Amino acid sequence: MEVSEKRIFKSLKTLVDDETPLVRDAVIKQLKSQPELGRLFLKDILEGSDPFLAKHAQEINKTLGWADVVGDFIEFIRSQRYELETGWFLLDRTVYPNFQATSATLFMDELSDRVRELVAPPLNPRQTCLVINRVLFHEYGFRGAGKGFEHPENSFLHRVLDRRQGLPITLSVLYLLIARRIGLELEPIGLPGRFMVGCFSEDRPFYLDAWSGGKILELEQMKNFLEHSSIEDSGSALLPVTVGETLCRGCRNLVHHFLLAKDPEKSNLFSGFVKEFERVQRLASNA
Repeated sequence: MEVSEKRIFKSLKTLVDDETPLVRDAVIKQLKSQPELGRLFLKDILEGSDPFLAKHAQEINKTLGWADVVGDFIEFIRSQRYELETGWFLLDRTVYPNFQATSATLFMDELSDRVRELVAPPLNPRQTCLVINRVLFHEYGFRGAGKGFEHPENSFLHRVLDRRQGLPITLSVLYLLIARRIGLELEPIGLPGRFMVGCFSEDRPFYLDAWSGGKILELEQMKNFLEHSSIEDSGSALLPVTVGETLCRGCRNLVHHFLLAKDPEKSNLFSGFVKEFERVQRLASNA
């Protein structure tokens, strides 16, 4: 933001709580003339410490028809009513505010329908996972991001669906959402350095590395992996993590990836989300 623009928005902030029609119209006109900066201006107020100003900023947001995508995600975090698909699409909208979930949801429905076509019951969970692997990684060509691994787009689920490549965590999230649609119970596994999927519905659990095309790993292989990686408390590392922990990890990745992309503003945005998840978790632990 240039110096002259900073002066304009600094002056504008003193007028946000003025409900006089003439003043309110002038504020809205100025924000409309610079929508990108206007969104950031209102977002800063909404995330600030003055609830009175935030209330007026919210009203202006509604008048402009600008969704408070950041506020929606923060409200979701604070609700602790976590659902993976809803949460990840809310995360996506904090950077892609015009993204509509309908097309992404329909595409995942299409993937799930194709899996159902190929599943010939009775199949056990392991056999069903092999069918999911065929659909995702062979028929539709999803793959782990190689070159450009740390590009922020690899962390946004709707962009993963568009580009058919992603990080271990976003491919695992996709895998979980497809499995859920066909009634297969799988769990997120938050290993340090590699997010995976676990199945605990058989006598012995097995794991899937979505980033490696759905490679199935036995419990012994996972233990060896953890030992070679010098990961302490390897037993707990093989247990499922919560939806909240999964979303927080996605945000933490984006803190790092936006820094590498030389976008400190978005990095700070996701750092704020991480802190909010951690704050809510502390409150829940102390309840």
